Amino acid sequence: MIPEYLDPKFIPKHIACVMDGNGRWAEKRGLKRTDGHTAGEKSLFDVVEGAIEIGVEWFTVFAFSTENWKRPAKEVQFLLDFNEQIIIQRQEELNERNVRICFLGRRDSKVPKRILKRMKDAEDLTESNTGLTFTVAFNYGGRAEIVDAVQKVIDSGVKRVTEKTIERNLYNPAMPDPDLVIRTSGESRVSNFLLWELAYSELVFSNTLWPDFSRKDLFKAIKEFQDRDRRFGGLGES
Repeated sequence: MIPEYLDPKFIPKHIACVMDGNGRWAEKRGLKRTDGHTAGEKSLFDVVEGAIEIGVEWFTVFAFSTENWKRPAKEVQFLLDFNEQIIIQRQEELNERNVRICFLGRRDSKVPKRILKRMKDAEDLTESNTGLTFTVAFNYGGRAEIVDAVQKVIDSGVKRVTEKTIERNLYNPAMPDPDLVIRTSGESRVSNFLLWELAYSELVFSNTLWPDFSRKDLFKAIKEFQDRDRRFGGLGES
């Protein structure tokens, strides 16, 4: 059910989220950083349920960036294993909810083959679903995506490059630009996330650490989105 304070005619079609603050949440409690990621999984799927509940069509999360390889080896290994387990444990549940799962990012030799297979299996399992499209940005970087798109354009021999040419060569050309991008934990930057796609996205920065973020916080961010005047470079309604 859509909360009464939200306009059901103005629900964002695509919401993207930088799930920040897992490590700090754990450190505040004297726990290991990895415990924060585990706690963050519960928040993620509560928020996904909230998105389904109000009719969001696309929901994209930043799960593992191209820069995350620079983290300590133990944490990198944990994140790889953790993301693999999420795929295994949640794909059936999401499939039953008519959710389509997609992955966004480089599928190169850095990513273990078993995880690449898990990703493809999840996509194949859910490809015919017609509800929410849940996109996981994994081994993803906004600059890397643009570089890879430009390289594909060069390789194709196209002589005249336009915005449409670039868009057709992004990781998922069918994915609409996000209407709303949420970042948690009080950080106010985009951190190389969807650099091409968020050109006209509304940005909402929440002080809440990700493991404490819930669907209620999602709805609050949507309310802020609905209260804004989106002008797309023009003068807006006013």
